[in-house]
Amino acid sequence: MNNHDQKRYSIGSSAFSAVPPEPALYLVATPIGNLSDITLRALEVLAGTDIVACEDTRVTRVLLERYGIQQRLTAYHEHNAEQAGPRLLAALEEGKSIALVSDAGTPLVSDPGLRLVQAVQEKGVRVVPIPGPSAVLAALTASGLPTDAFLFAGFLPAKAGQRRSRLEALAATPATLVFFESPRRLADSLKAMAETLGARQAVVARELTKVFEEIRRGSLSDLAAHYASAGAPKGEVVVCIGPPDAAAPDVKDTDRLLLALSEEMSASKAAGEAARMTGGKKSDLYRRLLTLRAEGEK
Repeated sequence: MNNHDQKRYSIGSSAFSAVPPEPALYLVATPIGNLSDITLRALEVLAGTDIVACEDTRVTRVLLERYGIQQRLTAYHEHNAEQAGPRLLAALEEGKSIALVSDAGTPLVSDPGLRLVQAVQEKGVRVVPIPGPSAVLAALTASGLPTDAFLFAGFLPAKAGQRRSRLEALAATPATLVFFESPRRLADSLKAMAETLGARQAVVARELTKVFEEIRRGSLSDLAAHYASAGAPKGEVVVCIGPPDAAAPDVKDTDRLLLALSEEMSASKAAGEAARMTGGKKSDLYRRLLTLRAEGEK
């Protein structure tokens, strides 16, 4: 029993307690923006565990202070994981309870928590998920794109060639694709997506659950043009891309078709003929042909 044993908290008509949970590593999902999205169970765990491990203690402190929780915080992030991980593991083996949180959303989604979870499981210590907010699911469900099958692909590589290769590898995936992206790379990534994946419908979700939340829908090429013109947006960004049309030709087949047609006619006519044959958008195919030609000259 620790100093939180009998402490109780109230939020309007709801209440939660700080009774210490059983020794385990608790993966606690926290709000991605709006602090009211925290669950009562998450608050109980955050208030009751012996240690709260977080990416940035300043960020987590804001959440805890909102609900009047005084807790011991320790930093655990990609830069100190090798040092902090063993200390947390030792505390768990001593019978302590630890809550692991990211700065926002569900832990282990694009953060270093996986290494800690794997080490904890190898020691036979329980790992308990405390579900809640997720930028991936928030964007996907609001996108209007198919949700029966989806693939979260994290961040694309920063280098253009590696980014294109990654997109080509994902092109035939029969599912909605979900990416995180940095605001400053958004326009370039959308352009690469349009050139590689073709005329697919997509959604850019920005600042989800926050005051300036934006969910913009359109084709990949239209979204690329918008952000190229508007400049880098502010805030966290999630990009959702619809699955390929089952009847659509393979991307590599389309590339071969474009190059073959361009040997017999101008780029504009080749793009138009390819659009007629594949059902694609002429402007997208024209840009793709120019890219293929440029790559061939390197």
